[in-house]
Amino acid sequence: MSERRRLTTVETVHENRSWLFTIRDQYGEPDEAILVPCDDGVEAWINRCTHEAQRFDTGRGAAMRDGRIICPKHGSMFDSCSGYCDNGEAADTTLSSIDVTVDDGTIYLTDDDVTFAHEGGVDEGDDEDDDDSPASTSHIGF
Repeated sequence: MSERRRLTTVETVHENRSWLFTIRDQYGEPDEAILVPCDDGVEAWINRCTHEAQRFDTGRGAAMRDGRIICPKHGSMFDSCSGYCDNGEAADTTLSSIDVTVDDGTIYLTDDDVTFAHEGGVDEGDDEDDDDSPASTSHIGF
C-alpha cells in the first residue's frame, strides 16, 4: 500500500464544492485531480472530461449541480460519486478515479499509481525550471 499523503478535509471540499490538486504519474508527468463531495464523504477524479479533455476546475472550482460535475464545454454531467456520465457528448463514459481515504474527516491520497505534487493546478506551484534554457531570447545580439 502507498504512503498516505494528507490532502485537505472533507469539510473544506463540501464548503468549496471541489478541491484541485496536482499529481505525478509513475513517469513523473503531471496531471490534475479534483476532490468533490459525495454523500457524506468525497471522491477523487482526474480533472478532465472524457469527451475532449476539458478541465472541470480551472482554478476557480468545478461547476456542480445536484451531485454532478458539469463539463463547462458541452454540459455533460458526471455523477460525483460514481464518475459515470449518462448524458451529452460524454454519455456512457466514466471518469478516471484517484484513490483517496478519509480518516476522521481528513482526506489522504492513497493511490499507488500517483504521487502528490502540490495543491492547485499543474501551472501553479511548480517553480522548477525543468530545462536550463533561458526564459527569454532578448539577450541575444546580432
